[in-house]
Amino acid sequence: MSRIGALSLMAVCVSLTLSGCDRPWWKWGRGGPGDEGGYSCPRPALMQNAGFNDQEFEIRYFRRAAFKNDFFAQLELADRYAAEKSTDKNLEDPIEGSVWLVMALANQEGYAPMNRILTNDGKLASRYDKCRAFERARAYRRLDRNLAMMDMSERDKVRDRVLYILSTLGADGFRTLGRLYDVQYGPMGEPADNREAVRAMMRNSDDGRRNVRSLFQRSDVDAYLYNYKATETGDVGAYVLLKDFERSAGDRKDYASFVVGKAKRWVAPYEFYPPEAPGGGVPHSDESIRSDAQDYALVRMEELPFLHVGRALVYLDLTQVLYSSPSEVPADTLTGLRAILGKATTGRAEMVRMTNAEKLRAIQLAAINGSSQAQLALAVMYSEGVGVPADYARAFYWYQQAEKQGSPEARFAMSTYFALGLAGVADQSKASAVVLRLDSAMGGYRPSAQRLRAILEQVSRNPNG
Repeated sequence: MSRIGALSLMAVCVSLTLSGCDRPWWKWGRGGPGDEGGYSCPRPALMQNAGFNDQEFEIRYFRRAAFKNDFFAQLELADRYAAEKSTDKNLEDPIEGSVWLVMALANQEGYAPMNRILTNDGKLASRYDKCRAFERARAYRRLDRNLAMMDMSERDKVRDRVLYILSTLGADGFRTLGRLYDVQYGPMGEPADNREAVRAMMRNSDDGRRNVRSLFQRSDVDAYLYNYKATETGDVGAYVLLKDFERSAGDRKDYASFVVGKAKRWVAPYEFYPPEAPGGGVPHSDESIRSDAQDYALVRMEELPFLHVGRALVYLDLTQVLYSSPSEVPADTLTGLRAILGKATTGRAEMVRMTNAEKLRAIQLAAINGSSQAQLALAVMYSEGVGVPADYARAFYWYQQAEKQGSPEARFAMSTYFALGLAGVADQSKASAVVLRLDSAMGGYRPSAQRLRAILEQVSRNPNG
C-alpha cells in the first residue's frame, strides 16, 4: 500500500463517521455475522446500506472503484454479492462475488506492508496491516467455499472475468496475471512467504485451500506470456521484470520464441464485461478505465457509416426500422440498449442522442450474439482503429467468427492476412490465401471475384496453360 493510500485511510477515519475508527483495533469491524471477533477493517458511512433505493447507486460506486483496483471496494463488492445483509438478497451471485474476492486477494494493496516493524514476538505491529491480513484470510476461506460449490463452467467464468478486468489495467494488470500463473508466487500472486498464502498452500483441511490453488493452474508459458503482454504496453519496468523472469529459472528464456507468437495472437475473453445480473439485481456494468487511445478511437466512430449501427439495433430486436443516422433513433430504443448494457438511465434530455460509446457497444453486442454483419464490421473497426484501438489479433478473431458463418468478405480479408503474414497473428501461407480467395469469389464477393476473373483471363491467354 502506498503512502497516499495510508493517508487516505487516516483521512477517512477523521472526516467520516465510521463503524469502529474510534474503537481499539481489536474491536474494529461491524460486529455482524462472520465478523469473527471484529478484526475486519472499518468501513466508511457510505458502505452502510441506507436503503434499497440507494442500492444501485452504491453498487455502481463500488464497481467504479473496484475496476480501478481499490482493495476495499473489491472486498465490499464481494460482501454485497454474497448477500450478507437481507437487503442485498436480490444481488446474490456467487460467481460475481468470487470474482471480486480473487481481485482483492491478488491486489497488492491488500498485502504490501505499511511498515516492516514487528512486535517482540514477531507479529505485525501495524493495525492497518493486521486488519488487511484478517480480511485476506477471510477472503481465502470464502473463495474456497464458493469454488467448492461450482462446476467447471462456473469456475471458468470466474477466471475469465478476472482475466478481463486485469487486462484493462494495463501493465500492472498483466504483471498480476503473470504472478497468478507463476509457481514461484502464492495462490493469488502474492509473495510465497505471505502468511495467508502459506496457510492457503497447506495440505490439511483446516487451513489448506485446495479449490483456490486450482483456479489458476501454474504454467511458465502463461506466466511468460502475461509478463510479455505487460511489456507490449510500453511500460519500461515491465521489460526489466520480464528479463528477471527469464533469469529466475534455467529454461524459462527458452520459451521466448514460442511465447512471443502466442502473445501476439492473444485476445481478452470479452469485448466488454458481461452485463449479466442476478435475478432482480443491478446489472454487472463495465467500469473499466478508458485510455487516451480508446478515447481517440471513439471519436473516429463518426467515420463509420451509421448503417452498421442500425443493422446491429435491428439484429438485437430493439427496433424493426433500419435507421440511417443517430438522430433518428428514438428514446425507447436507446433505453432498451442501455438496459441491456446495464447502464443507469437518467432520463436527462441530453442523453436522448446516441453516444459514440453506445454505437460501439451496439455493434459489439450484436457481434457477440452472432450477427455476421456486426462481426465483419467489428473486425474492420479493429483493423482500422475506428471505435476501438487498432488490434490485429482481435480483428483476425472477428474475421474468423464471420467466416465461420459463411461471410465471403471475411474470407477475402483473411486471405490478405495469410498472403502477407501479419505480425505473428496469421503466419504467411500462400496456399491458405488462395483457398480463401477462391471461396470468397465463389461466395460472390466482388473484389475477390474480379481478381479471380483476371487470373482466369490470363490463364486462358497463356498458350502453355
